[in-house]
Amino acid sequence: MPWAFLLLLMLNGLYFVWHQQDAPLRPKEVEPLLTHRAYGQDIRLLSESGLDRANARIAADQEKCLYLGGTPKQAEITLLEQRLVALDIDTHLSERLDHQGGGYWLKIAPASRRLVSDVLIAELRRDFPTLKNEIMSCEALQP
Repeated sequence: MPWAFLLLLMLNGLYFVWHQQDAPLRPKEVEPLLTHRAYGQDIRLLSESGLDRANARIAADQEKCLYLGGTPKQAEITLLEQRLVALDIDTHLSERLDHQGGGYWLKIAPASRRLVSDVLIAELRRDFPTLKNEIMSCEALQP
């Protein structure tokens, strides 16, 4: 009988060792919830993302006008004005003093600015070789 008791005790010990192989040796470490960043926490509002700055830049560009001209001859600028008016482009004649002396400029209104493309300016430069174009504040030149 003592041999049966020792056999059962030894089998119990082996059973204990066998089950310990399946169990982890130490508990798994879990990150605290405060340090864990959720997926949706990096979402920002459009106003926080710089879109307002882009809209402000677009609004500032819309307040700027395109100026064509730079020629000292009023007759040449009058021909240019007639050609642009024929294309339904709103223009206003302005005079400006710069480092090269006086010059006549046509102010293109912001609403008509989208009608004046680089292709149109290139075509106008073929007919008016001294033509210059500048983008500046609409209040830069006084009529």
